[in-house]
Amino acid sequence: MTDSPDDRAKSALSRLSDIAARVEQRFREGRRVLSFQESLELFASDPARYGRDASHYVRDMFDFFGTETIDRPWGRETRFKLFDLPWEPEVTQGGSHGRDTALVGHEETQAEVYRSLSNFVQEGRANRLILMHGPNGSAKSTIASCILRALEHYSTLAEGALYRFHWVFPSKKTVRGAIGFGESKKTPTDTESYAHLDDHQIDARLVIELRDHPLFLLAPAERRELVHHLYNAAGCKEAPPDWLISGKLSHKSQQVYEALLSSYGGSLAETLRHVQVERYFISRRYRVGAVTIGPQLSVDAGERQITADRSLSALPTSLQATTLFEAFGELVEAAGGVLELSDLLKRPLDHYRYLQLSLETGEVHLPQQTIQTNLVMIGSCNEVHLHAFREHPEFPSFRGRFELLRAPYLRVWTDEQKIYDTQVAPFVHRHVAPHATAVAAQFAVLTRMRQPDPKRYPDNLAPILSQLAAHEKMDLYTKGTPPDRLDSDARKLLVANIAALYHETDAASIFEGSSGVSPREIRTVVLDAAQSVEYACLSPFAVLAEIDELCKRTSEYDWLREKPQSGGYHDTRSFRDVVRTRLLDSLEDELRIASGIVDEARYADLFDRYVANVSMWVKGEKIRNPITGEHEPPDERMMREVEVLIGIKVKNDDARKGIISQIAAWAIDHPGERIQNHVVFPDLLRKLRDAVFAERKKALSALLRHLIGLLRERVSGQTEDQEAGALREEQRRTASLAFDRLRSMGYCERCALDAATAVLRARYSEHS
Repeated sequence: MTDSPDDRAKSALSRLSDIAARVEQRFREGRRVLSFQESLELFASDPARYGRDASHYVRDMFDFFGTETIDRPWGRETRFKLFDLPWEPEVTQGGSHGRDTALVGHEETQAEVYRSLSNFVQEGRANRLILMHGPNGSAKSTIASCILRALEHYSTLAEGALYRFHWVFPSKKTVRGAIGFGESKKTPTDTESYAHLDDHQIDARLVIELRDHPLFLLAPAERRELVHHLYNAAGCKEAPPDWLISGKLSHKSQQVYEALLSSYGGSLAETLRHVQVERYFISRRYRVGAVTIGPQLSVDAGERQITADRSLSALPTSLQATTLFEAFGELVEAAGGVLELSDLLKRPLDHYRYLQLSLETGEVHLPQQTIQTNLVMIGSCNEVHLHAFREHPEFPSFRGRFELLRAPYLRVWTDEQKIYDTQVAPFVHRHVAPHATAVAAQFAVLTRMRQPDPKRYPDNLAPILSQLAAHEKMDLYTKGTPPDRLDSDARKLLVANIAALYHETDAASIFEGSSGVSPREIRTVVLDAAQSVEYACLSPFAVLAEIDELCKRTSEYDWLREKPQSGGYHDTRSFRDVVRTRLLDSLEDELRIASGIVDEARYADLFDRYVANVSMWVKGEKIRNPITGEHEPPDERMMREVEVLIGIKVKNDDARKGIISQIAAWAIDHPGERIQNHVVFPDLLRKLRDAVFAERKKALSALLRHLIGLLRERVSGQTEDQEAGALREEQRRTASLAFDRLRSMGYCERCALDAATAVLRARYSEHS
């Protein structure tokens, strides 16, 4: 039973009342408006929190959201959780944007930004511009955007509370006489602040746009003494920032301060009654402490006269006669937070030359005043403009004021896949078939691989790297798995040097990840594939077709014009062949599992028994028979059968010892973790599976035909007649069970039909 319109209206009004009460409660609890004395008490309670400059604030924001350690084949990396946007809502299929705009990968760049912020904290202020450089689409803007969004959220929390002050002037009706100007007789309310007066009791309010700290109202000498005393009393480990110690009032605020102090005969207490301290919040939309500007052709700050403002007619007489100026512009709006200078080097040099002096002195000079720049500047540029800037004669003078941070394309294809899984797939209005985004990611990362330089490495490693193919290098970065074609010693040597290989081009001007296809282009490829008329789903085969079309546009992209090198580097035709082959391998593997012809657990158990027997064989010990309970020699027959299946045709003692060495190496790298053979030996298990199914190829081929027939019936809605080869009941049941398993893997009828048809044609045509 539904409510009547009147009931719904009453319910809405009741909810509105509850919301209003909660807003009012949050306002009071958030200490939104304070007097100067109340703000001083708050500062004394936690000087390190309420005395932070912009660099301290941003660094502490990084620390607040925390970190996690990520194991990579080349070593461990620290990821800052703020880049995961944990306060944003999860993104579901067809949902609104949220965490889909989080940063994927780039842990090294995150760490470099944090290092720069920590250096600013130690040096007392942000005296350099963090300039991220990399190819177009390498997440530079995403990194900056995540920081700005994190600042927005952090400022709403108690840990990130920010305060600024304004000047308020009560009406003559509120207090006797011309308050603060020529009135020497005190009134009963002289000891109270005007900060909490209602709006109707206030004639004028002067906003201080530069967000000066309330302690700037104290003279530098007395302020320094007070701040150091409070920091020491609170046991603060870090020294107070230079901004807090030596910062000065903005020009407008200083004029008001001097006028009030003069009128009150030097009484600081009377002057401070006019101070209203207000909590404020960082906002990108309203450009408060978080501002992004593009390559505009103008200086990022200015000033304007405000004496003509109508509200100033209510000011005391001595201030009405004073010419007041207020600063404006991006540098002013970003005060206390972060200013992002997007595509900085697209500006002509003369339009950001002022940054050199501003970063050095922490000030910007305007015609009527000099303003302090309490902010962190983060910029971005692409490699083309940076290379051109390096050739400019002014570059050396700017270099000392820039923190140059590399932001390459991702080189781990599973990370690249997350971009399309989170930023594209949820917004596609079709079913997303398995492997569709993986195909796109693998191709993208392959275009970024650079051929190793064997001359950089020891003689025993150089020959291995000279033969390392692009897709093999990609596998090293993604999973840490060396090529199967190498012997045990070569595999171990290669794995031990993944870190050196990954960082080989770090110091080079053309580094790995500085070229290749952009994620922006691949996003377009995936979106175009989602509109394919040939496939009902977002199919990996549709993605491959769109990649083929992309590779025809050689006149548009530099990476398509690079000369192919040995090992398949820069060879887009080879990349597409590799990706197609891997797709068919994955589909065939999943169809094998879905078939139920061989229980997955059977050959996993077989391999576990093999490893246990090899371990005892290497040690020269006996193994306990689980059936009889007797201790017996390792089962040589079983070991040889498994070794033949995984490709060891003749008995090889070194191969068995290599397996045990591999287990020992894994245990050292993962102390305390239980050894799982499917994790340590995925390649050997795959070989074992391949060998087992090779003997059952005809049976799998028959099942695929039955599965295709069943799915065609379901897709078309029509049952094949007997003459066309209708499925018998047993065949239909087996095929139906296989599809149920495929559905649990993420397939629907249409993409399962596409997968089964492609595998049958490519791998089982001789059995059809």
